[in-house]
Amino acid sequence: MSKEKNLSDAQSLRIKAEEKLREKYDKESVSNTEHDAKKLLHELQVHQIELEMQNEELREANEATEQALQKYTMLYDLAPMGYFTLEPDGTIVELNFTGAKMLQDRRFSLVGTNFKLFVSNESKAVFNEFLKRVFIEKNKQMCELKLGYDNNSLGSVYMEGVSIGEEKKCLLSVMEISPSSRSN
Repeated sequence: MSKEKNLSDAQSLRIKAEEKLREKYDKESVSNTEHDAKKLLHELQVHQIELEMQNEELREANEATEQALQKYTMLYDLAPMGYFTLEPDGTIVELNFTGAKMLQDRRFSLVGTNFKLFVSNESKAVFNEFLKRVFIEKNKQMCELKLGYDNNSLGSVYMEGVSIGEEKKCLLSVMEISPSSRSN
């Protein structure tokens, strides 16, 4: 009987030891799970703060871009001289408000029309040679000519133009030398 008791005590002891080990393992497992969860939560919080910081940087960059766009739009559109972008054949691609005012038309009505239509007959040869030189010589060209159409003088102007690289466009600045006979 004592052997049986010892055996059952040994078995009982074994069972209790296994239970304690299991409890310890479960606690460690829970502890490890809690540790992993805390670590994961920490990583997520750090990542969230990084994203918030990046978002703030993007907002600031966007704000700076908007301010620069506004500044350069004002400089281009409200400049005291006319700015045009022309195709090699003289077609107007872009222009500012001053350029449109010089040609006595609305800005968006002029896009797609040919600048040559606004060059007086007596100055067409000068303009054609000027535009040809802009694209051939690849450096800044200058000329003076008279703008006008249908016997309507728009005044004398000084022009500077340069071609821009592979786009094959002419950046043209136009300044009035003598005001036209029109009244504002």
